[in-house]
Amino acid sequence: MTTRRALFDDLVLDSAARLEPRIGPGFGDVEFAVEDVPPSDPAPWEREGVALGRTFPAHGTQPARIVIYRRPVESRAQDLRELTAIVQDVVVEQVAALFGLPPGDLDPRYRDGDID
Repeated sequence: MTTRRALFDDLVLDSAARLEPRIGPGFGDVEFAVEDVPPSDPAPWEREGVALGRTFPAHGTQPARIVIYRRPVESRAQDLRELTAIVQDVVVEQVAALFGLPPGDLDPRYRDGDID
């Protein structure tokens, strides 16, 4: 039996893998991580609600990193289908932000709208 945490990790990795062919070689340098909740010191632009994910650009020898916050995402989903869709949208938004692309151009299945 798969734990909720392992299932969520798999959803994030599957969502990222779907985007890899669209980004190309630079995508291999991006690390993905899952944390339970966002830190208590949000960035100034995150003051209007709970962050569902965060992008950290590459810095020095540190590769770019995208972090998805499990509990805030899970709290917005009623079932596995909805959870899968929300995870995909959050991953698309974060990857798009990292590469300076509109989310809808990165993934035509992206649902433009507020998730929270």
